[in-house]
Amino acid sequence: MTNAFKVAAGLIVAVVGTLLLSTAVVFVDETEHVIVERLGRIAAVYDRPESRGLHWKWPWPIGTVRRFDRRIQLFDPPAREIFTRDRKNITVDAYVCWQIPDGPPTEVPIDARPVVRFFRSVGLPEVAHTRMDSRLRSVLATEFGRIELSDLLTVHDPEAGPDPQQPSVLESLTRQVREQLRRRPDEADAFTDRLGIAVVDVQIKRINFPLGNQAAVFERMRSERRKIADRYRSAGMAENAKIRSLADRQYEEIIANATADSERIRGEAEAEALALLNDAHAKDPTFYRFLRTLDAYRRIFNDRTTIVLSASSELMKLLTDGVPQVSTPAKTPDTPPKTTAHPLQPPSPAPSTAAADRIGPQPTASTPATTRAAPRRPDSDGSRRRPPGNSRGAE
Repeated sequence: MTNAFKVAAGLIVAVVGTLLLSTAVVFVDETEHVIVERLGRIAAVYDRPESRGLHWKWPWPIGTVRRFDRRIQLFDPPAREIFTRDRKNITVDAYVCWQIPDGPPTEVPIDARPVVRFFRSVGLPEVAHTRMDSRLRSVLATEFGRIELSDLLTVHDPEAGPDPQQPSVLESLTRQVREQLRRRPDEADAFTDRLGIAVVDVQIKRINFPLGNQAAVFERMRSERRKIADRYRSAGMAENAKIRSLADRQYEEIIANATADSERIRGEAEAEALALLNDAHAKDPTFYRFLRTLDAYRRIFNDRTTIVLSASSELMKLLTDGVPQVSTPAKTPDTPPKTTAHPLQPPSPAPSTAAADRIGPQPTASTPATTRAAPRRPDSDGSRRRPPGNSRGAE
């Protein structure tokens, strides 16, 4: 019995010693802050990155350990209803990211360390969430009460790109909420310093509108979209007018150049035509007058118009006197020139004295050219009258 008792006592002592030794060792993880208490008073604080690892303390129950998460915590309260300055109610859903910051690198009193403040003022993350919830509701009500509902309904044009010089109303509002949650201007010390926490970020997830405000919201959105559409439409009309003006100017330039070229070409053609007519008139004036007379006949008698003219009219001489004779000069001085009538002139007897006087002497080389008489005018009874001074042998 004595040996068994000794063995049992030894085992109990070993177990108790192991348990006491295990409670005397403190392992500080990199994701937490640790406060070591000795008989209810804070004996050590491990809240720096370099204090991670193994530490010693008095065994339990003399020394106790309290651990706090140093990672970023998310506080996501339910959406709450808030009134704007124009008394429009909206529901705002926001969240807060917070954490217990590291202690200062220098030696400071234990009560000034953030984790100690958190332990003494809050103690638990749930209590911290309750304190932040009331604070966040108050800040949101204050900031949203300064703006109107129309300020929140500003439609941003995505094609215009972001404008860093002019942040949106929601961005400005979020920044104000973040600053007011940390510290208000009328507070002596910051809210986060009193709680021993640091607000990492505050964001507004969504803003919803109750059913009573949906009509006003949708009308505001339609109005903003109409403004954007009108701006695009105005820009398109301006570009259309610019393109049309450019096209009209090019059209006028092309027409003006084409008109100038056509006038120049027409003038050159008319000048060339006049030159040809003058050259033809200079070479054979009689034949030229003959062609011009035929052209006048074609124009006058084309539509069977009845014209009454005097027998002595110049226009009637071709009909009364016949086709004038046209002669060509001899090719060589040794060969007598051959006088030929115009191809349109039929054979006729020798011309009368009046016709000969009008035509004038014909050009000859060494011998006078033989001429044909103009056709005799028929009398009223159908017989031909011989021109005076001409005999039968002359024909």
